Amino acid sequence: MAESPKIRCGKNAGFQILETFRDRRVYIETYGCRYNFGDTAKLIEILKDKGSTFVDSAKEADSVIINTCTVVGQTERRMLRRLSQLQEYNLFVTGCMPEVQREAILAVCTPVFLPSEIIHEAYRTVRNVGGDGVAIVQVSQGCAGNCTYCLTRIARGPLKSFPEKEVFAEILAHANRGSPEIQITAQDTSCWGRDIGKSLPGLLNGIRDLPGRFMIRVGMMNPATVMGILDDLVDAFAAEHIFKFIHLPVQSGSDAILDRMGRGYTVADFEEIVATFKKRYPEIILATDMIVGFPGETEEDFSKSVDLIERVRPNKVNITRYSQRPFTPLSSKEDFPDWVKKDRSRIMNSCAEKVYASINAGWLGKQVPFLVTETIKTGSVMARSPNYLGIVMNENLPVGFEGQAILKNDRRYFFLGDLVR
Repeated sequence: MAESPKIRCGKNAGFQILETFRDRRVYIETYGCRYNFGDTAKLIEILKDKGSTFVDSAKEADSVIINTCTVVGQTERRMLRRLSQLQEYNLFVTGCMPEVQREAILAVCTPVFLPSEIIHEAYRTVRNVGGDGVAIVQVSQGCAGNCTYCLTRIARGPLKSFPEKEVFAEILAHANRGSPEIQITAQDTSCWGRDIGKSLPGLLNGIRDLPGRFMIRVGMMNPATVMGILDDLVDAFAAEHIFKFIHLPVQSGSDAILDRMGRGYTVADFEEIVATFKKRYPEIILATDMIVGFPGETEEDFSKSVDLIERVRPNKVNITRYSQRPFTPLSSKEDFPDWVKKDRSRIMNSCAEKVYASINAGWLGKQVPFLVTETIKTGSVMARSPNYLGIVMNENLPVGFEGQAILKNDRRYFFLGDLVR
């Protein structure tokens, strides 16, 4: 396996880069996961403190920042095309790609690299928060896993949990600004604290004691790191201000494939976690992830993944076609043809949609409490039930409004609702 070309940038050099944005007009594009969007939110506050203003297009800007993602090959290619289109601008690149694919970027443009670690360090001196809708609070960076296919793990490095005091202070700042939904996120939220002698249930219990009116959505959790804290984690979810929602990527329904992936758990472990949560919270929403076409995945392995979806009945399945990533142990392994991965993706998606329809049918016509978390546009809002059902209502309601709604129409990933007056 080739050594990953991680770049390093001294703090002084990094802070000098940030100084170049002083009093500049800045345009930012962000790609990828909620963590990346959390980085951008911090960067915006840092640049505001330096007098920067933000514009809606590259053409209006003095400086352009692209926050990149490289989770799969298709995304990488999209990033490189976009960077090539912007090569004539005063371009800065941050996110995962500069950490592991510097040469690929330099082949299409010559930007200034802005390490995400500098963003985190600089934010500690600012600590402002923006917006009054859905907020993102990062609780750690990196992970403790050894997944054989993951480039993000290499880009973000080993687990580094952020101190409780910082997390609590940021949550309080967002709550004071009026954010009704606060998403705590990480590459693996459930491994928070393992490097500092603490655990996620303890963090959640500490959040429970914070003043303010807000709801917490707990981000993606790896089954491998959930197993050691399962009972305490389920207890911590009893807090009223935590959405009864879990994002628990299983990735495969075959133990042989999970072992090849280096995931560190079995299908039985995953099902035990789900069953334990559902026993305590029968209406909990479950989101999971699946990879199809993983090297060596037989028809039987794939069938086991489809069978698992039918057994566990998740409310959402994020399906990804396996993509070879550089600098990973599987980067040189034989890959399936695209048509095989597309075929399996289509079959799995069809199965998942039948599950969604069956689950959602049981919600239609029910009256549920809700909290407005976002304004979609004038006269339309997104609201969330206590178990994180998405409810779109054609109403002029302020963010933070609480009420009751009748679920009228199933839109697969959300409902159309009518306000109960």
